[in-house]
Amino acid sequence: MRKIATIFLAVILSVTCFQAKGEESSEDNNITLDEKYKTIMKQDLLCLMMGYPDHIEGVVKENSGLIYVVMKSGNKILYDDMVKKNIDQKLKNPDLQDMLEQVYPLTSISSVMKENFDPGRIRVYSLLHEVYGKNKGEIEKNLRCAVNGLRFNSNNYANDRLVQIMKQIGTLSQTNGKAMACVYPINGTYNYRVISGTGRLSPHSFGIAIDLASNPKDYWQWASLEQGNQRIKEYPKELPQVFENNYFIWGGKWSHFDILHYEYRPEIIIKARYFRDGSENITPWYGAVDTKNEKVAHSIEVINNAVG
Repeated sequence: MRKIATIFLAVILSVTCFQAKGEESSEDNNITLDEKYKTIMKQDLLCLMMGYPDHIEGVVKENSGLIYVVMKSGNKILYDDMVKKNIDQKLKNPDLQDMLEQVYPLTSISSVMKENFDPGRIRVYSLLHEVYGKNKGEIEKNLRCAVNGLRFNSNNYANDRLVQIMKQIGTLSQTNGKAMACVYPINGTYNYRVISGTGRLSPHSFGIAIDLASNPKDYWQWASLEQGNQRIKEYPKELPQVFENNYFIWGGKWSHFDILHYEYRPEIIIKARYFRDGSENITPWYGAVDTKNEKVAHSIEVINNAVG
């Protein structure tokens, strides 16, 4: 009797987890998507296809109802595993939905973000490996010199974007000495290592992150919340804008602040531009993206055909 009760409880918990992420489970164990959830999913998939146009080839819906992005290699990456997770679980074992759930703010900020608001800090490593290299050797073959000996990944236009940023920073520094002081000396780009205290690879391992000049108030593990607030308040607003205009996110917009850190994450910036909070209510679901662009129009068609 106890065993039957345990099994019954497990089934109830399983169904609850599915429903918690906007889903309903039908009698044949397939998944029926809530319309608002479906809209957000389509938008997320479009951000991914726009952010990685040479690496994501399609979207597929399996018989179970689960949605996958199909990579150029033929490998598939799950959009949503339907598991309800806390923030630590999302960091350790995320899916694409977890990664894109929080919308990065493009507006300027004057203080540290609210607790556990860390858009872009969650990374799906299967995606990064597909795009930037499956191992250290592959990644290093893709590295190019951006400027002043700094190595950055050439895949997905990452290095090209950093080259443009450094040129724009050079122009900015002519009229903004404060910005220059926050840039140099640069702390580094490519460094194959894990994030301290975790087993997860740093984005520096993929050659898609740059740390600028360091300040004792820059990092949440070094500095107090008060120090972080002070540093962000004083930080030149123009500097994050230069990076964001080139598809980099800023670690200063994380509650676990990392103010010297910038990371190439086109999918996060694209979502921030086109699909902010409340975007599940827009019509059509793809909003104001440039549908005259053939790749974008094709991506919309692919997503509609797969998701419905």
